[in-house]
Amino acid sequence: QASRAWYARLSTFLLDYGFSISFADPSMFTLHQGPVTLILLIYVDDMILTGSCSLALQKFVDTFCSEFPVKDLGRLTYFLGVEVAWTNQGLILCQTKYAKDILEKVKMEDSKPCNTPMSTKIHKLQAEDKTFDDVTFYRQVVGSLQYLCLTRPDISFAVNYISQFMHAPLHSHFQMVKHILCYVKGTLHFGLQILKQSTLDIYAFSDSDWAGCSHTIRSTTGFCIYLGANCITWSAKKQNTVSRSSAEDEYRAMASTAAELTWVQFLMKDIGIQIDKVPVLYCDNKSSLFMAANPVAHGKSKHIQIDFHYVRERVAQKQLATKFICSKNQIADVFTKSLAKQVFNNLRNKLGLVPRPSLKGSVSNYGKEITTDREDQLHNSQRPNLFVSNKDGNDVVATITAIRENSENKETRSWQDKEEIFCNKGSSKLPYSVDP
Repeated sequence: QASRAWYARLSTFLLDYGFSISFADPSMFTLHQGPVTLILLIYVDDMILTGSCSLALQKFVDTFCSEFPVKDLGRLTYFLGVEVAWTNQGLILCQTKYAKDILEKVKMEDSKPCNTPMSTKIHKLQAEDKTFDDVTFYRQVVGSLQYLCLTRPDISFAVNYISQFMHAPLHSHFQMVKHILCYVKGTLHFGLQILKQSTLDIYAFSDSDWAGCSHTIRSTTGFCIYLGANCITWSAKKQNTVSRSSAEDEYRAMASTAAELTWVQFLMKDIGIQIDKVPVLYCDNKSSLFMAANPVAHGKSKHIQIDFHYVRERVAQKQLATKFICSKNQIADVFTKSLAKQVFNNLRNKLGLVPRPSLKGSVSNYGKEITTDREDQLHNSQRPNLFVSNKDGNDVVATITAIRENSENKETRSWQDKEEIFCNKGSSKLPYSVDP
């Protein structure tokens, strides 16, 4: 197998250089030498390299290029279908091109956008339904949407729901797929924001929808985990067994979230990030919190499988803290059920999904030479004008500052614009850049 042989050859080279294979992710290699840290993420022959020292990075790149015929693509802007937009605040990860390809595949480029990825009346679409003819096409589209969830946690629940009918989809199920695509059409340029100036506290939100599935009467587990202000992992998944009470299914959801929190801690340790504070898990069910905090036999919960008591052990060892949060502030609610527009938009904002910043239009009077023999005329000349708008349609007020540069000819003056524009939108200031 070529891929296995390539991984063995590459990993041997990296281990000889001083890298270690991450316990949390075997596709990630880390090197720690004093204050220097290098991190290499590989996917077959596509790689991302980052580190704390530019000299150490360049030394490794030179050594790597002498061993393997590779091409350095420079600063990260695209990786495996994920686009990376750099801002002054950090990064925005999006899959705009990939989403457009899905819409073209289903011939929905000109579809009318909708406000949410799923209707709140999903159970009423099944009456008098027929089997969808092209099962393979249904699976292909749903599989593409699953990959789109890499940067779009807002569609995770909807995609998880339609993924449950891969074996025999109905026409109503494909209508749900088209509904999701209509929502994607209206949010093409949305992406996941990663802020660089953020704390390193880890906290999570866990929720479940008791007996939410009308077919199996099973519950749906939903959670999201934050590193500071950044949402870094999430999940929407139907539970394997029927729960006898809402406390039980919430407790199962907490156990799944606790396991994911442990993995995140392992990942942070491999990267070299020290997490001082105990992770906090927020849940909106007090009975579940009592079950996690009180290690005694509960008559109504003794039938729960032992592996779900993992969360209880983590709390007892003070490796996890659990806290109550009211339902209206429960962010994980977006992963367990379809929601109305206002509630959905509020939770989507809390997930860190924002429109990717973009500029369109033109700068007038840019680069035009101004010939004069009087310096006062130069000060009174017209400044460049710029029209800016976001692709989401919101109004943005922008200003552009210009500076004067003298040319070799004393009678000729020209305007040169700065590369940074500050756009005021509400109370926030977003930095944008424009290429002359």
